[in-house]
Amino acid sequence: MKALKVMATVDEQGQLTLDRPLTTDKNSRVEVIVLIPEAADLDDKSQTEILADFRQAWHEATSGQTIPVAQLWQGIEDA
Repeated sequence: MKALKVMATVDEQGQLTLDRPLTTDKNSRVEVIVLIPEAADLDDKSQTEILADFRQAWHEATSGQTIPVAQLWQGIEDA
């Protein structure tokens, strides 16, 4: 299974509208996991902390300090 991350908006009818089109096979079924931030989650970190976290993640990604997605799912799929 391949993972894609894209932001979306939930409209008044509860339908998702993606911010950009998916680059995958057309007319195929997908599994969707929706992560909805709690108001407290947004307030817990300052913009400075969020930016520092992003810079650290970007450094790790560009320097090859990554973990294959398949490894991240090990143990979760069987739970």
